[in-house]
Amino acid sequence: MKIRYDAEVDVLYIEIRALEPGTAECRELTPDITADYGPDGKLAGLEILDASQVLGEDAHKVVLELAPVTSPATV
Repeated sequence: MKIRYDAEVDVLYIEIRALEPGTAECRELTPDITADYGPDGKLAGLEILDASQVLGEDAHKVVLELAPVTSPATV
């Protein structure tokens, strides 16, 4: 996963998984948020325009939470 912020244009992009160029299907969720889907229909990324306004006062904070990985139970 990659998170990129371009302060010049105030755009935040959250890349969940990389796609080959030209393969994303873009769907507008709101006027400021676009979701990119791969050919398999799975979410690949989110683009947030005017990110500092959309995210409000928390725009400058990044919190990363990782859940512990658990192994499947063996029988």
